[in-house]
Amino acid sequence: MRMLMKVNLDTATGNNAVRNGTLGSTIKSILDEIKPEAAYFTDDGGERTGYIFFDMKDVSQIPALAEPFFLAFNAKVHFRPAMNLGDLAQAGPGIDAAAKKYGKAGQ
Repeated sequence: MRMLMKVNLDTATGNNAVRNGTLGSTIKSILDEIKPEAAYFTDDGGERTGYIFFDMKDVSQIPALAEPFFLAFNAKVHFRPAMNLGDLAQAGPGIDAAAKKYGKAGQ
């Protein structure tokens, strides 16, 4: 299942990694293990944040995916299922069925 892992790095821990020159290499090492479909980096609430899209075969992978960020950066890690355009297209019949059954309930 395609997943989105949002990673918020602790600012103080991230600052230390920047100062000692390990921020980029540590993130690269973790991502090399995850082998993501895509990874994007920005800020969220004033924290260094990564949005990492990858395929999760089983929920038992969660600790192996999250622990490196917890240990290296004292990070907050969140997981969410994610769809691409093809997945959304396949969801069409389920959306249509829900609309027919429940679409008038809120009117």
